[in-house]
Amino acid sequence: MTEELLERPALATGTLFRFATAGSVDDGKSTLVGRLLHDSKAILADQLESVARTSAQRGFGGEGGLDLALLTDGLRAEREQGITIDVAYRYFATGRRTFILADCPGHVQYTRNTVTGASTADAVVVLVDARKGVLEQTRRHLSVIALLRVPHVVVAVNKIDLVGYAEEAFARIEADVRRVAADLGLTDAVSIPVSALDGDNVVERSERTPWYGGPTLLELLESLPGTDDEDDAVASFRFPVQLVLRPQGALAPGLDPDAFRDYRAYAGQVVAGTVRVGDAVSVLAPGHPPRTTTVAGIDAAGTELREASSPQSVALRLAGEFDVARGDLIAAADGAPAASADLPASVCWLAQQPLRAGSKVLVKHGTATVRARVEAIEGRLDLEALQAGPAEELGLNDIGHVALRLSAPLPLEPYAVQRRTGAFLLIDPQDGTTLAAGMITSGGAR
Repeated sequence: MTEELLERPALATGTLFRFATAGSVDDGKSTLVGRLLHDSKAILADQLESVARTSAQRGFGGEGGLDLALLTDGLRAEREQGITIDVAYRYFATGRRTFILADCPGHVQYTRNTVTGASTADAVVVLVDARKGVLEQTRRHLSVIALLRVPHVVVAVNKIDLVGYAEEAFARIEADVRRVAADLGLTDAVSIPVSALDGDNVVERSERTPWYGGPTLLELLESLPGTDDEDDAVASFRFPVQLVLRPQGALAPGLDPDAFRDYRAYAGQVVAGTVRVGDAVSVLAPGHPPRTTTVAGIDAAGTELREASSPQSVALRLAGEFDVARGDLIAAADGAPAASADLPASVCWLAQQPLRAGSKVLVKHGTATVRARVEAIEGRLDLEALQAGPAEELGLNDIGHVALRLSAPLPLEPYAVQRRTGAFLLIDPQDGTTLAAGMITSGGAR
């Protein structure tokens, strides 16, 4: 696997790649991210000076006197406790690629933030302490990655310096990772021995691991194929309506009132596929039968377009008179998803109070929000056996399978088919807090 990655041709400069970090507490995630930014020269001089001052105040004795974790642990509570709490997003670029990096917390109570960071990632870098090996939190994070169908998994076996750069220690963890990944259906998991503190195999190859012939972490991240917007652009067209545009009040000077008197358009983001003027589309509203029409026009920032593709944000004008509102889905007439009030799903439960059959929740799917009832808890993932077992409830950070009954049918399609339209959130109807991240497990085009 690693040899194949190294032989891939260079990517076009500027291609975007999103990745997240995950792992147990004190595995060194923030230090690894800081090392990656530092050694790839992606840190501004004033940032480096600020980190140096704070490191000196704390008596940090690492290389150059820098506590590299401070580059991402920006909250005061994080610095005081020495742990990552919030998801820290960083942007940097190399000569081959532009990166969006999400540094996620390792503490079990912040698993919800790991779900947030990994939900849009092309890859997740999971850290494992070379002294401790694969832990329950490691299996939990790998389970979340499998559930979210993140395309690539990189396991950074960190603190390899603390086990004397021993090949045996790395080989043992690599074998455990392969076993867990195989049980979860993760076919693209690559392990790399690294030392975030000293920089071994992060950006530069280490002479202290002559037994390792694979890529450095940065080389691998630069080589992995991204699930970029090209994949979404060739999918079937999907457009959740965010806002109905109608002229309100006085027009700006110079605009023709006659041209805007009857203007009506539907604003949103093309989350999948491509739409062109004249294309046949279906308007899918919760609880209503689909209506078919054609696209009369596409507008973006005052400019008329002939076509729009994912991930563009545009306004669509439709032929004929239609009652279209926020929460509706405009989709390609050929292959539009079927509407259903039955929603089978896998969920990662993120709330303190448990989820039980009979619970009432809100389902936010795209731009639509409908009431729902939990019909059944069909199983919970055992993180030791990595198999689903019976369960009467889901507790904080549990991963399980549920059956939901919606108050109004929604156009549903499996998460395995389309990540953007196959995902949803469960929300508390009383206070609006997010209860769970969910993935639709069945459904399909009509």
